[in-house]
Amino acid sequence: MSGVRHLYVHLPFCASRCGYCDFVTVLGREDEHGPYVAALLAELELQCMVLAPRLETVFLGGGTPTLTEPAALARLLGSLPPAAEVTVEANPETVTPELAQALLAGGVTRVSLGAQSFQPELLAVLERRATPDDVTRAFHTLRESGFDNLSLDLIYGLPGQSPSDLEADLDSALALDPDHLSCYELEAKPGTRFTHAHGEELERQAEAMEDYFERVVERLTGAGYRWYETANFCRDDKRSRHNLGYWLGHDYLGLGVGAVSTVDGTRWRTTPRLAAYLAALGRGELPPRELEALDDEVRRRERLMLGLRLDEPLALRGVSEAIDVGALERLERLGLTVNDGATLALTRRGRFLGGAVTAELMA
Repeated sequence: MSGVRHLYVHLPFCASRCGYCDFVTVLGREDEHGPYVAALLAELELQCMVLAPRLETVFLGGGTPTLTEPAALARLLGSLPPAAEVTVEANPETVTPELAQALLAGGVTRVSLGAQSFQPELLAVLERRATPDDVTRAFHTLRESGFDNLSLDLIYGLPGQSPSDLEADLDSALALDPDHLSCYELEAKPGTRFTHAHGEELERQAEAMEDYFERVVERLTGAGYRWYETANFCRDDKRSRHNLGYWLGHDYLGLGVGAVSTVDGTRWRTTPRLAAYLAALGRGELPPRELEALDDEVRRRERLMLGLRLDEPLALRGVSEAIDVGALERLERLGLTVNDGATLALTRRGRFLGGAVTAELMA
């Protein structure tokens, strides 16, 4: 094994829980930020043998990583292995000049700012604390502090959102001139309070998703962004190298509650329970986790599914057994795929149909 080159670190703490969120989060608990970071570093010590000597990427996600108590966050950043790309997710309302300088001092090279929308009424629906002014202020603070790789997250298909609202969000995002944009379709999990509150409107919005998606792609590619992955756009090849590792099927190590790892054909998810996580690492043991062995068939199918999300052709070597040959021929005739015998790619039209085309391709 040459060593894993991608590291994910989960910081679960949030000031409040958004109704649509299904990530592992913990509200408040400021007194546990320091102990949690100590546990993360203990887990890293126990797992460091799987990492390569030099990492390609480190990604701090959450939760709200930038809500972490400053001294604890600084300790974490100062103790993580160096990497070519170090990304931190940030909520706009947490960004201050002091935080921006601390992130730079800690070796962060890229910040992903969770804007979600620039419409006050839509931010209220999402139960986001940030205002549109907070988003703009945070972006300018990070840029003025010296960050030259900034990403914005937007969500579309929100309850109450109109096509003109989406256009206005894209206008506001483009006015900030970000290096990268992630534009996601709202996914509200069944049974959550969000779906109970907005069920009928979510059904109506589901019918408009295809139109929203096409609007996003047309606006951003028209503004000079590369549509390099289904939901991601960049300029100057500032792709998210960390997420690119996932889409290319690379191994990765995840630290923290609820974190997922894939290493040498085994996938595991760490316990989402904070108390169990802290207790195990306090005893010098790895935290409880669920293990899953990934056989060759599963790995081929995942490689096909994820690889076809990208705008670059997927090498057929190693994945051809996962492809339904008859389906591939039909899709080629329909102008949805391009196959030269060595590589496979979706056409632009095929990319708009994305998941449906990939599902049909699966043997």
